[in-house]
Amino acid sequence: MCFTVCVISCSGKSKKNNAPEFSNPMAKAFMNAQNSDKPKDKKAEDKKDEPAPVLQVNPLEIISFNRDKAVVDTGSKSFNERKAIDIVRDMKTGWNLGNTFDATGGGKGLGAEMSWGQPKTTKEMIDGLAASGIKTIRIPVSWSRHIIDNNYTISPEWMSRVKEVVDWAIEDGMYVVLNIHHDNFEKNAKMPALSGFYPTDQNYDNSAKFVCNTWAQIALAFNNGYDEHLVFEVLNEPRLVGTTEEWYYNAVSPKSISAMKNLNKLTQNILDVIRASDGNNKKRLVAVPSLQASPESALASTFKMPQDFDGSKDRLIVSVHMYTPYNFAMESPGIREYNDSVKKEFTYMFKKLNEHFIKNGYAVYIGEYGATNKNNLEDRLAWFHDFIKESRAYGMPCFLWDNGIWKVEDNKYDEHYGYYNRTAQTWYFPEIIKAINEETK
Repeated sequence: MCFTVCVISCSGKSKKNNAPEFSNPMAKAFMNAQNSDKPKDKKAEDKKDEPAPVLQVNPLEIISFNRDKAVVDTGSKSFNERKAIDIVRDMKTGWNLGNTFDATGGGKGLGAEMSWGQPKTTKEMIDGLAASGIKTIRIPVSWSRHIIDNNYTISPEWMSRVKEVVDWAIEDGMYVVLNIHHDNFEKNAKMPALSGFYPTDQNYDNSAKFVCNTWAQIALAFNNGYDEHLVFEVLNEPRLVGTTEEWYYNAVSPKSISAMKNLNKLTQNILDVIRASDGNNKKRLVAVPSLQASPESALASTFKMPQDFDGSKDRLIVSVHMYTPYNFAMESPGIREYNDSVKKEFTYMFKKLNEHFIKNGYAVYIGEYGATNKNNLEDRLAWFHDFIKESRAYGMPCFLWDNGIWKVEDNKYDEHYGYYNRTAQTWYFPEIIKAINEETK
């Protein structure tokens, strides 16, 4: 049986009812579908005081995945509700399981996890991270390559494998951030169905169908069995792939402005679907990026955080990536020396994020950061000390990006963000994890 909802069109707004209000009709559809499996209450059926809600849903936006193949969470954990600003401080320091579940090779099978050269994730690997002082693990996951039918149903084997690794981290007392990662469509064109998302007008319908079906299934697999230690991050670095504005938000460009508007709609859609799954997910922290997940675009006036069902900011997090400054932390060759001008760039950005978001009630975390290896360990150590010290002062935890690539060859420095030896459970640069831990005590 497919997880579908009938469409009833009408003009005008439906009358108020006792169900939670969601700005996206897809969330209403999901809520109704969730409730359809519950035993019918004869007394409730007899009540005629409140009319049934009327759905105003575009057929392209119907949640349609096959419920019979979905992984369903059957656990039960109490949820300690606290403000996001307080919880993110507890996250302290984090690490990304990069180039693993986000890898896009290997087809639909479980081999995709190793398709970008990283070993299969083990419990020993997760245990080693926890023993090293890591308090949060961000688990990037790509989902579109694991859709198994035209209804956006995700492979239950893939979902179960992700769930296994999440559970290992939770058992170790860590926070876990789970997201949609490399599912941004790869070119600026009309996107076929089932291909992920792309924040343009012509691709909004297919994008909404993908993100809402994906998050509806994640919400089924991860709900009452997970307390506040599990955080949902709606998207990773959403952007206009294949354009000159892919990695740069142009505040006066119609393309960038339109992309931001579409992103704002998609993040609202996702939040509504998560909340509609009810249970612990109605209270769960949800992290939201701007275009590129860049701090510059997050600070743009066009970026809007989604509205929670009760208007509260207390369950929402702004997700930002900071490889700052670019010429030191990412560019090859860029610069290798750490100095005051390097420091000023990230101290300025932390200050702006604090003024724009934290002082206005929103929590912020740095979902990815790091300094690529340029055979400049002492300079990197100085950068890490100051970067983490600054972030901690504002209560913004930072999650180290780790793609497993650490050894420099031929003076090529790009994308050398390998820190943790996942086979030996040791650190390639123990001085770096020591510096991070010293600043997060």
